[in-house]
Amino acid sequence: QVQLVESGGGSVQAGGSLKLSCTASGYSFRSCGMYWYRQAPGKERELVSSISAGGTTSYVDSVKGRFTASQDKADNTVHLQMNSLKTEDTAVYYCAAPSLNGPFCRHSNLYWGQGTQVSVSS
Repeated sequence: QVQLVESGGGSVQAGGSLKLSCTASGYSFRSCGMYWYRQAPGKERELVSSISAGGTTSYVDSVKGRFTASQDKADNTVHLQMNSLKTEDTAVYYCAAPSLNGPFCRHSNLYWGQGTQVSVSS
């Protein structure tokens, strides 16, 4: 059974930093990579970052230069380092990973973590 567990959320003042982690069990990020999403109150869930199985990262424009995704293959954990946080970064952050159909990655059918709250105050 696949389980994704996020940690590292919390409350911080604007300009501060947080590092989120997502550890997988029953799943290897080396298979299909993974995603970081966030959902702010009253808003739709937003893709923040992705990291491919090969380690290539991408980011939504609003976090480029501030957030860095990385993968620790040794313990099957991915991280999201968030620097220069802004109040608009306040949201519940989720990690998600593509499900597998045999050797094929299903990017439209994701496993989800439970989410971790990030609150940034001014």
